[in-house]
Amino acid sequence: MIWLVAYIGSILAINYAFSLFPHLDLVWSCWAGLIFVLRDMVQVRFGHWSLAAMLVGTLLSTLLADPFVATASVAAFAVSELIDWAVFTVTKRPLRDRLWLSAALSVPVDTALFFGMLDIWDPGVWAASLASKLLGVSVVWALMRARDGRLPATA
Repeated sequence: MIWLVAYIGSILAINYAFSLFPHLDLVWSCWAGLIFVLRDMVQVRFGHWSLAAMLVGTLLSTLLADPFVATASVAAFAVSELIDWAVFTVTKRPLRDRLWLSAALSVPVDTALFFGMLDIWDPGVWAASLASKLLGVSVVWALMRARDGRLPATA
């Protein structure tokens, strides 16, 4: 349940924060990377009901965020999260690999749609957004890999 609350809460919080302080777009971009990992953890726990959690987060965001930000967020979120969900669902690799692969494919789409719809074309913001999101999921991947490497072999 904690993954679900953290996931939906993060969606709401980041859209509201971006609406209040859009000049801190780099900060919000770094935070957004966490949402991709949280969504995957919701899917691990709740299976395909993660789609319902995406819908709840999306609908609540439209009520709390600036309408322009909410529209860009909903569009980018819907497309990128569905890509993330599909890759995560289809891929039969270990969890850590699915986390990284799904983010590697969905994060660029999310960044392009969101900033493009908000007419933010600063290459530095785009690069920082991509790098921070992918760095975040790469750190989680590395930690999971290190943890898995310490587990004893099973017969």
